[in-house]
Amino acid sequence: MALFRFVHAADLHLDSPFAGIGAAIPPALRDMLLTATFDAYDNLIGLCIREQVDALLIAGDVYDGADRSLRAQLKFVAGLQRLHEAGIRSFVCHGNHDPLDGWDAGLALPPSAHRFGAEVEAVPFDPARPELATVHGVSYPRQQVLENLVPGFVRNGSPAFAIGLLHANAGSNTGHAPYAPCTVDDLAKAGIDYWALGHVHTRQILRERGPAIVYPGNTQGRHPNETGPRGAFLVSVDASGTPTMEFRPLDAVRWEQVEVDVTEAGSIQQVLDLVARGVGETLDAGGGRPVVYRLNLRGRTALYGDILHSSNLDDLQASLNGEWAGQRPFAWCERITHNLRPEFDRDAALAGGDFLAEVLGGADAIRADPAALAELQAALEPLYTNDRARRVLKGEMPAGDDLLRLLGDAEIECVDRLLGAVR
Repeated sequence: MALFRFVHAADLHLDSPFAGIGAAIPPALRDMLLTATFDAYDNLIGLCIREQVDALLIAGDVYDGADRSLRAQLKFVAGLQRLHEAGIRSFVCHGNHDPLDGWDAGLALPPSAHRFGAEVEAVPFDPARPELATVHGVSYPRQQVLENLVPGFVRNGSPAFAIGLLHANAGSNTGHAPYAPCTVDDLAKAGIDYWALGHVHTRQILRERGPAIVYPGNTQGRHPNETGPRGAFLVSVDASGTPTMEFRPLDAVRWEQVEVDVTEAGSIQQVLDLVARGVGETLDAGGGRPVVYRLNLRGRTALYGDILHSSNLDDLQASLNGEWAGQRPFAWCERITHNLRPEFDRDAALAGGDFLAEVLGGADAIRADPAALAELQAALEPLYTNDRARRVLKGEMPAGDDLLRLLGDAEIECVDRLLGAVR
């Protein structure tokens, strides 16, 4: 049985622009997308009230920029007021997108809300039960916080469950700026029982317990690389001090990648049928949410020239949006990309004994050698950690299946250039 419960959220980015929606989207759909971060915040407040939790913890980046809009500030305070009226406390720290030196309208927070300042402080989770838990937290005084903030989190010897509320890059995550950098070992040794982290937009549990180290991700995906469910963790702590995390999706609109393999398609109609099936399944998986998706066609096919002929991909996008954008919930195709290639007998080429065979054999050797894959990843690190390149890549350092997929794309590129395939 839970002794107490709270919701851990982060990276609300209220009033963030919805990147990549394009100029052709109908005004009604555009308006829905532009309010998505606010709607996700409403869902967050609704989750807290519906579950009757004891508190909401928000680990930074409430707003999308230091020059935060009045609209966003009014919305945020109104949500905390709803929690106050429901008897739910709230704890907030600020991160690199919404530092304390950003513009602030000076709106009064409700009495049950606590905003952490520029120095680490510890406050009771519930003033009526101070022995229950303590929340330790700190906000960024400015955007550029490059020092490790973990040493400031000092447990005072109290037996109360200790929660650390921090916006930080733990474990040198290369997909995000190195603000307040720390290691998982730093966090594990600090004496905190649950680290409620923010900054990394992809949810992940770095440690289940002893202590729990958790990123809930952002509450609303904002561009094509922030795909899949976005939300917060509902955390239950039992009498033994063991936390249990349960993810709850809160996103109002979902970004997705729709992958369609046309290798087996024998006609353009079969390609269209495969695409329609993929879009329909993606929309169904959204749980009643609208979906903005990027369609990627892939595979080696005899239809290569037909699919890519003239304006066919533009026509396909227009047709998809004409069919699916009017539905409720809607599906909007943001872009069509492709990894299509002409038919090619890889096994025959691998046995050919020429330079192409060496290229294919080299790719296979890398795939089979963990050390070679690690070396490849290390070679990519300067690119993925470069500030200018990150704006284009908008993703984390490829690893595992993503690294193998990148290697496969590189192989295809080499094959097509060596064979002189036309794009």
